[in-house]
Amino acid sequence: MEKKKKKSKLFYYMKNKWIFIILSVILLGIFFFFITLNNVHTETYNIERFTTTKETIRSPITIENEQETDRKRRETVQAVEDRYEISTEITEERIAYINEIFEAISKLEMESVKEDSNNKDIAPPLTNQEKVQQLKQLLSPEINQNINDWVFAELVEFPKEERSKANELLINSLQEVFEAGVRAENTQGATSTIKQSIKYSSLTPESKEALNKLAEFAVVENSFFDVEKTMNARKEAVSNVDPVTIRAGEVLVREGQVITNEIYEKLELAGLLDSKRNIIPMIGLGLLITLICSVIVYELQRINKHTHFDKSKIIATLLISVLVILFMKVVSLYSTQANSFFYVVPIATGALLIKQLIQERSAIIFSCLFAILGSIIFNNQIPGSLNIEAGIYFFFSQLAAIVFLMNVKDRLAILKAGVGITVINIITILLFLFLSFEKYAISDIFIQTSFGVISAFLSAVLTIGLLPFFETGLGILTDIKLLQLASPNQPLMKKLLTEAPGTYHHSVMVANLSETACEAIGANGLLARVGAYYHDLGKTLKPHYFIENQLAMSNPHDLITAKESAAIIIKHPYDGAAMLKRHRLPKEIIDIAEQHHGETLVKYFFYKELEKNKKAKEADFRYPGPKPQTREIAIISICDSVEAAVRSLKEPTEDKIEQIVTSIINDRMTDGQLDDSPLTLKELKVVQRTICTTLKGIFHSRIQYPMKEAK
Repeated sequence: MEKKKKKSKLFYYMKNKWIFIILSVILLGIFFFFITLNNVHTETYNIERFTTTKETIRSPITIENEQETDRKRRETVQAVEDRYEISTEITEERIAYINEIFEAISKLEMESVKEDSNNKDIAPPLTNQEKVQQLKQLLSPEINQNINDWVFAELVEFPKEERSKANELLINSLQEVFEAGVRAENTQGATSTIKQSIKYSSLTPESKEALNKLAEFAVVENSFFDVEKTMNARKEAVSNVDPVTIRAGEVLVREGQVITNEIYEKLELAGLLDSKRNIIPMIGLGLLITLICSVIVYELQRINKHTHFDKSKIIATLLISVLVILFMKVVSLYSTQANSFFYVVPIATGALLIKQLIQERSAIIFSCLFAILGSIIFNNQIPGSLNIEAGIYFFFSQLAAIVFLMNVKDRLAILKAGVGITVINIITILLFLFLSFEKYAISDIFIQTSFGVISAFLSAVLTIGLLPFFETGLGILTDIKLLQLASPNQPLMKKLLTEAPGTYHHSVMVANLSETACEAIGANGLLARVGAYYHDLGKTLKPHYFIENQLAMSNPHDLITAKESAAIIIKHPYDGAAMLKRHRLPKEIIDIAEQHHGETLVKYFFYKELEKNKKAKEADFRYPGPKPQTREIAIISICDSVEAAVRSLKEPTEDKIEQIVTSIINDRMTDGQLDDSPLTLKELKVVQRTICTTLKGIFHSRIQYPMKEAK
């Protein structure tokens, strides 16, 4: 019945702690949500057209201005000239007509000269009209139908050289005009161009007039509208038009500027005149915060499951999270895209504190979460964007803090870690500067790297300053505090050494065994060592009633009853716990002193009492507990009994040591003394093996040195 009550009590305790974790993280998530809300929430404005703005308004999002893009595309299409196809067949045909005319005149002239030489005295020479008629017989119908006879009459009268020059001039002019393309609407212009060339030539006025008529005949449309080429050109032009985009952070209207229709449309497009758009980013932020809180709950519950994780540590974790986020938020109020003030945030403070107060794994996980939140907080209040540079910087700075904080012996180790953080901060900042396409002056590089130095310095100083608050205010035990308590100069340690030297030596031996065994299974070896130093402090009230302090004196237990002796022995864990409480030592040390005997039986005096009183109650000779609640206390309780038992052996051998260790561990298990501790059977095997190995090293066989015989 009593066991059921204890189990139900333990279940209720664990359930309460689980509820406490959930509620605490929910509150933390609400804090995260509202502290980052303005980084994703778009502020809306009650603005009317043609009014004057009282502040500068920037676009919170990147969005395409489709209306402006369409207008730009229409203008581009309109600017594309129509494409025309020049017909080479028409060009060749019209030039061929001109060549045909001049060739026919030349042929007619040659035949006329030949006939004149053959019939010199028979017939008179041909008249101009007759020559024209003969010429028309040689020419194509197209030419005859479109050129007047008087033009032919003028041409046949041309001297040979004049005619050759006119032919060349007209052909060249036609080729130039046709190659440029003659459209229906510019036929007259093309003709005028040729006439201008003829006008300024050295030909006679009669020749020029005839050539002008030939030009009017020759020049026709040879360039025709090409629908396919024109459409392709327009499509290509449209495809080259970049969308008109309003960039996140772009100034839409400056303070004192009048709201024109164009500006009003941009404000409306960016969602600054409509609050409905803001719901979606808030939902996204809520989902992100939910994921972050889920990770935190999982990590806290995992720690609670594997270690003694009290509420003070949960509170410390949440306070550190709030503190780090507040650091970032305050700096972000003065940060812009130009100044990069996020470099100065003492972000490593959180990692340094969590590693010392909780554990390294938790410090790494929270560092990742803080980096994610930092990338949101420093997004210059542009919804939908993350400052990846800030996130990377925060992550590496915190990771450096975790890596460089090692071998913590005093608070100076935090300052040493600060030096390592400084180096990593500077490297990260230089990395961003060198990756950037912008050119930075030496002064800019110096200023930004100095921000990283300040961040590391502040992180170390704040950690040193805040650590005592968490240690004292919340009663959290850190390695630094443990190392201070382990000093022989501590008043209680001096008291133990001077008033109960045998117990002091016993405590040191138990401390060595416990630390080695704890480290073998991944428990807190330093806590076990320091706790073992103080676990028998209660013996200082009546040191001579404990055998290790009975040197060259009679045993005072011989003068009292077994029940009285048991009462004195049983009382020492609680006397020690009371003394530790008065001196305000950490709860973990007090628990070790109070629980290290659990509910074990003081067998020697119980059996001694049984010899006289067969009705002796076993309950009167048991420690009232509680049983060991943590792995460290369970191991100390085993090492305490093992050390005393092995020390009582006159000739400790390896077999005897192994036999005693196995016997004590089995006895504790069968008696149920380890039921409340999280030790597993596998870990117990490792503890047993480690204790045996350590004891064999302590009690190894020694060479018997020969004694010098007296003369």
